[in-house]
Amino acid sequence: MNVLVTGGAGFIGSHIAHALLDNDHDVVVLDNMDPYYDLGLKERNLEVCRTAGQRDDAGDFTFLEGSIADEETVEAVFNDQDVEFVYHEAARAGVRPSVEQPKYYEENNVGGILTLLEAAVEHDVERFVNASSSSVYGRPDYLPYDEEHPNYPKSPYGVTKLTAEHYCKVYDDLHDLATVSLRHFTVYGPRMRPNMAISNFVTRSLDGRPPIIYGDGEQTRDFTHIDDIVAANLTLLDTDAADGEALNVGSTDNITINDLAEAVIAATDADVEAVHESAKAGDARHTHADVSKASDLLGYQPSIGIREGVEQFVEWYRANEEWYRPLVES
Repeated sequence: MNVLVTGGAGFIGSHIAHALLDNDHDVVVLDNMDPYYDLGLKERNLEVCRTAGQRDDAGDFTFLEGSIADEETVEAVFNDQDVEFVYHEAARAGVRPSVEQPKYYEENNVGGILTLLEAAVEHDVERFVNASSSSVYGRPDYLPYDEEHPNYPKSPYGVTKLTAEHYCKVYDDLHDLATVSLRHFTVYGPRMRPNMAISNFVTRSLDGRPPIIYGDGEQTRDFTHIDDIVAANLTLLDTDAADGEALNVGSTDNITINDLAEAVIAATDADVEAVHESAKAGDARHTHADVSKASDLLGYQPSIGIREGVEQFVEWYRANEEWYRPLVES
């Protein structure tokens, strides 16, 4: 199958692209190479995919630089690459920066998905998988969040992800385009974005510096390992059971940020204690996923808990420290 992965130079997108190549699908990555973080990491992600695409037992890999918000670029990709399936992972990420740049997030995250959906309808795409986020929930009326929970996004980023979900549902209903939105809960793992809490905590602990926690640290997160995210996404190649739906994809294993810092300190054998600074605007207080819907429809079962995942990430970090450490905003 010819699969388009938007944002495929990013963390989640590159892992999905790599898994698709391993399963002998031809993959086209479209990414605008936005320097939201060091482009060295995106280049590394692309190199991993290029290397996989050169194997005789893998699919072909193509990288195209361009914006999903540019209609001519998107139309050319769909025309030239004979796109049959879309994993839409491209979006301007980051809750906190979206508070300062709401229009930029709207133009990219909402305008971009509309451009893609139009092209997908025109070219009779088999399925359009949209990467959504736990940020659509915002604040809990109850925990864990199920998909029926009201949406109270606390940031422009969360608003754009919820809007993208609504557009997917509308295009599914109006144009018979099979769409699925997967609500990812705080994804982490090898090659994760360098400005994420875990990567910062690990870097500072290995340096003998205290991890910095914003707020009191009693906020909780449902950290989801990248391997579980990839597994859920690839399931959608072979089933229509979730068409028209939004599904939580989390770990069900939430943890306070204080406990996360302690887990990192223990995994790195660091002799430090976390310190606290003022909370950041737009951050949700709690996230915790009820994944029963994804389990029922897709057979999804998270396989890696946060403490095991932290230990695995520290091991990976040490093995890749020479190139990864300089990218982390510590």
